[in-house]
Amino acid sequence: MKLSIFLLFALITLFTYWLRSINLQHLKLHGATVPEGFEGAIDIEKLRSSSAYTFDSSRLDWWDSLFDNALLIIFLFGGLIAHYDHLISSFGFSPIVTALLFFLLLSWISTLLGIPFDLYSTFRIEARYGFNTTTARIWILDFLTSQAIGAVLMAFLISAVFWLIRWSPNEWWLWVWGFMALFSLFMMFISPYVIEPLFNKYEPVTEPGLEDEIRAMMEKAGLKVGAVLQMDASKRSNHSNAYFTGIGKVKRIVLYDTLIKQMSHAEIVAVLAHEIGHWKKGHIWKRLVWAEIMALAGSWISFKILGWAGLPGLLGLPTDISLPAKMVVLGFVASLALFPLGPFSAWRSRCHEREADRYASELTGRPQDLASALVKMSVENLSNLFPHPFYAAFYYSHPPAVERIRTLRGWV
Repeated sequence: MKLSIFLLFALITLFTYWLRSINLQHLKLHGATVPEGFEGAIDIEKLRSSSAYTFDSSRLDWWDSLFDNALLIIFLFGGLIAHYDHLISSFGFSPIVTALLFFLLLSWISTLLGIPFDLYSTFRIEARYGFNTTTARIWILDFLTSQAIGAVLMAFLISAVFWLIRWSPNEWWLWVWGFMALFSLFMMFISPYVIEPLFNKYEPVTEPGLEDEIRAMMEKAGLKVGAVLQMDASKRSNHSNAYFTGIGKVKRIVLYDTLIKQMSHAEIVAVLAHEIGHWKKGHIWKRLVWAEIMALAGSWISFKILGWAGLPGLLGLPTDISLPAKMVVLGFVASLALFPLGPFSAWRSRCHEREADRYASELTGRPQDLASALVKMSVENLSNLFPHPFYAAFYYSHPPAVERIRTLRGWV
């Protein structure tokens, strides 16, 4: 069985590398042609930069993936996980403390090994193409802050989950699912006020007249929002974006300051109208409900499989490995089993994006504004304008930019 699992892993990995390859080959064939809808917005030199940025980023991702997969093979298929598990268990701590140490140490090791790739991406590739504005000091502070927050949250979750498992050994799957669902909702409420401000400064929009136009559009849509804010994204990167955060009465709109500089008021309003479309079409709650249904099913299946004595044997491991080690094995096997669902999830997301585009066009009455905004965002962010159709179908959560813009301009 171990050989079968390894061959399945190898097949999936090779398939993903093949997808990357055909995507880059497609870009190489078409990347020197100005696509439909981008006439006058991008020149050959910018196209070359866009292609080069995609190639450089993809090359780094490829090496990162090779490194991660090599470590995964050594850790899981090479049996290192059994030695690691034995080491952690040998300290003689309680089951909860042992689980904490097992997962926290594993997380920290993984993070430390990934630092060189992150640094190269930020200070070489992003800097080479004019995106990076962060400093070494900001990077270090962000890293330490995110690690501290992550460690606290992980410690809390692991402690709660393993306490629930000991408290209710026969029904823990239901209690764990309910706890994680409530915790996710809680984080959606407090994150905009507690966590996000630790990394960025948020303040009312300073662009004259922009907030009034946004609130007028919100009122037309019948949607109330707590605040319209701008974020100092430019202190880390020149990439641009906008998003909604929070739920219920704590909903708020956040604009990157880079976006405000790059776009007209009408284009910004159109982008936000698209985000409003997700709320009005029920995409947010539909995704939440779907995620919780999948989580409930996954929790029950995990309960059954973790109680199966044959689980460690799938990777040729001793049957007496600890519960945390069994969870790692289960997570890996589950990732292989769920791999075919990736394209379905991406397809559902693209359907939602098209619905939100349609809603934004109807709300503003000017689909050309959203099309123009997408052109600017694609050009400024050096997006790949020529993804291979099969690659896009498998991975893209949004329709490719050229396709979206063509559709929007067809609605004019």
